[in-house]
Amino acid sequence: MKIDDAAARLEALGNSTRLKIYRALVRAGHAGMPVGRLQERLKIPASTLSHHVKALVSVGLISQVREGTTLVCHAEYSTMQGLVDFLVAECCAEETQCKETQSAA
Repeated sequence: MKIDDAAARLEALGNSTRLKIYRALVRAGHAGMPVGRLQERLKIPASTLSHHVKALVSVGLISQVREGTTLVCHAEYSTMQGLVDFLVAECCAEETQCKETQSAA
């Protein structure tokens, strides 16, 4: 993952409303959640939800699929995993004590 992509995704999640939306969708699982139910659960106006969902879609953290007349939002788990992997990829890379402990095991 490029650092600019990671920064954009972290910036999107840095807003408390967007983080609440994202967490609700992660909790919903692969089935996702209809926009109406998401709005009810978070108790935010439709225009506000639309604005924040658009920001999360634009950085690839969520997707939307129309199922008949219902718009369903889904967390993009592979994108989330990529972001987490990016954050921990170089954990302890410059810590000599950590490397010594690993080689002693």
